[in-house]
Amino acid sequence: MTARPFPTQRRHTLFFLDQIRDFAPVYLDTEVDATAITAGRERARAAGRRRSVVSYVVHAAAGVLAKHPEANAAIHGRLNPVVAAYDTVAAKVTLDKTLDGRRVVLATVIPELGGATLDDIQAHLDRAIAADPDTAEEFAAIRNLRRLPWQQALDRFREAAGRLELRPAVTGTFSVTSLGHRAVDGFHSVGGTTVTLGVGRIADRPVVRHGAVAVAPVLRLSLAFDHRVIDGAEAADVLTEIKDALENEETAP
Repeated sequence: MTARPFPTQRRHTLFFLDQIRDFAPVYLDTEVDATAITAGRERARAAGRRRSVVSYVVHAAAGVLAKHPEANAAIHGRLNPVVAAYDTVAAKVTLDKTLDGRRVVLATVIPELGGATLDDIQAHLDRAIAADPDTAEEFAAIRNLRRLPWQQALDRFREAAGRLELRPAVTGTFSVTSLGHRAVDGFHSVGGTTVTLGVGRIADRPVVRHGAVAVAPVLRLSLAFDHRVIDGAEAADVLTEIKDALENEETAP
């Protein structure tokens, strides 16, 4: 056996997992007929543009959550909890990155999604994907945590996470995380927001259309919600409406 200190590159992940211990997560999932998404991506590719599946999910979810202010909210506190509802919708999207030689999960927040197009969302994601965690300003806060003594870093993380007014900028008002680049059909994750969407791969599966079995691209989509903030009926409405939006993305700008 070999033992080593916990890698400082992943310190923020450990702090985040400590923060979400207060969550009361419940998990839902559905299947999305991804025919419209696949066709939209092909049209974009033919026009010389890139559109990821995640950009479609962010776009659809932002539109739905704008209509569900109870779900576009956050909670803080145990004995005297406070719930903040936000008049802006912002998405936290996880990224697979390498920080100082170690593979880590980082995140980017896409702010002010009201009125944002798919191309706007994709442009933000492309910039974040291309950014170097070792030098980019977007990830400076993560680098700063590494330089602080352990307790000081933890205290600073908790302070920022506990300020409800900072949540849209720091954690977003909802989260999207994807493992669909690999052979992962579906998974459930808690992203530190009241609603977290888990995106699996798109794979051809049998579906029933007009009473007949056909083969179609299907996306497995999960939703984890914090039961302290909303109940299952609201969460089910949100997931169903996101599914409906994704299946009609051919009308999106």
